[in-house]
Amino acid sequence: MNEDVQLVLEIAEDKMNKAVAHLELEFSRIRAGKANPHLLDGILVEYYGAMTPLSQVSNISTPDPKTIAIQPWEKNMIAPIEKAIMASNIGITPVNNGEIIRIIIPALTEERRRDLVKQVKQEGEIAKVSIRNARRDANDELKQLQKDGLPEDETKKAELEVQKITDDYSGKVDEVISLKEKEVMTV
Repeated sequence: MNEDVQLVLEIAEDKMNKAVAHLELEFSRIRAGKANPHLLDGILVEYYGAMTPLSQVSNISTPDPKTIAIQPWEKNMIAPIEKAIMASNIGITPVNNGEIIRIIIPALTEERRRDLVKQVKQEGEIAKVSIRNARRDANDELKQLQKDGLPEDETKKAELEVQKITDDYSGKVDEVISLKEKEVMTV
């Protein structure tokens, strides 16, 4: 197989792989009724004048399936951490005992579960659009290579390979979606 064609296929596969990885990251932030430290990813706390990720100023653990415990490394960080959690729109109120901040994850209502499933499907569709865009870019690149002298039969073979890769990654997205749906709907 032509080196240029191989490169086009590798770039397309890399883009599709990144789409699936991003989807998994987004899903880790969707609360499914049990405590998950990733729920707090993206929360920034003011630490000596700089906005710092929560995970860099405290130890975050899940002592049980319904609780996230945040142990600040410095006691004076309790108030700023609580303030950052309240401002983060995760919809959960932190409780502190002067040393540890606890976040109790409430059980999800049926309606909230359905909303989360819709959100899961939306995120999945965004990932599939990214995969289709990677396919389109690869096919455009292959057409350009054909104009530059790549034989038509090699172009067709490469386009079939791009479609095969696309189908594989679309299947992976479907698997990830179905696992997350099952997790969300499990009481």
